[in-house]
Amino acid sequence: MSNRGSAVAARFGATGHLGWIRGAFGGLLGIALAGGVTMLLEMKGVEMGGMSTLPFLVAPLGASAVLVFCVPASPLAQPWSVIGGNMISAIVGLSMGHLLGDPWLAASMGVGLAIAAMSLTRSLHPPGGACALLYALGATGEQHWGIGYLVPLALNLMFLFQVGWLYNNLTGHPWPHHAPKVQHKAPDPYTRADIEALLAEWDEVLDVDVDDLDAFVQALLRKGAKA
Repeated sequence: MSNRGSAVAARFGATGHLGWIRGAFGGLLGIALAGGVTMLLEMKGVEMGGMSTLPFLVAPLGASAVLVFCVPASPLAQPWSVIGGNMISAIVGLSMGHLLGDPWLAASMGVGLAIAAMSLTRSLHPPGGACALLYALGATGEQHWGIGYLVPLALNLMFLFQVGWLYNNLTGHPWPHHAPKVQHKAPDPYTRADIEALLAEWDEVLDVDVDDLDAFVQALLRKGAKA
């Protein structure tokens, strides 16, 4: 197998530090608990007469689970992004649905404004766009979703967070992720500011923390010095 093939196999292997089996099992547990507990709580609410029938799982949660369990170090997969990004986007979508009434216009405005809101609150999370779309369409649909439909999403996210925190930390991935801090010394061929300047020059958003990039390059330089 070529070096490139070996690297790809190592990165996407079934086992290991980030093997797909680990991510798949984490996603299974996260969705099972989030959906199961939410369903039980909603059934209890219906029995008590204080809650109408609501969905026990909200579809964008599946995409959030992929990020939380498969790429837990990603800035897009951190707890504030998962919870804040989804909830903020859902509220924006729901609001646009009720304000505008038209599903096409509400969906378009909802997703656009959700992206803006997530960016401003530093909670960018791709499934948030799906939440905005879902809630905008729900608010303009036959069921005319109201604020009560935020309840299953909030419950889903709360339990997904709990499983993500426990599972990731027990399997060797501290979550929330904290990028290692690198102390630069005089002989270093670059500084952290150089990384930031280069990223600004590229004018692209990379799904990795600057401190993680810094630590990666430092480890690469140490490995090269030993070769």
